[in-house]
Amino acid sequence: MPAFDPQAALDALFAEYSARASAISQDLARSHSPDFAEQALQRQNDEVLEALLAEAKKGMRQVGMAKLRLADGTYGDCLRCGEPIEPARLQVLPATEYCLRCADLQ
Repeated sequence: MPAFDPQAALDALFAEYSARASAISQDLARSHSPDFAEQALQRQNDEVLEALLAEAKKGMRQVGMAKLRLADGTYGDCLRCGEPIEPARLQVLPATEYCLRCADLQ
């Protein structure tokens, strides 16, 4: 198994969030049906899409913050206790800010 490359993992995760946000934004920009009943359903769907877009943007911010930590040498350190975050956790959640113990406290 190749060694974990946090920069590559963060870049890939950012690209995934960015593509998701772009697709959702395109869906939200589409016009609505002139039919009132259909339009009501479309507006409900828009609410779901807006929540998904907010989640994607939040993910992009978290990845950006993780990249800053990588640049300043603090990547992999828990923001709460300062202890190293478990390598397996970083591989699964490259933008995580907390070790497993501190994440349970959130």
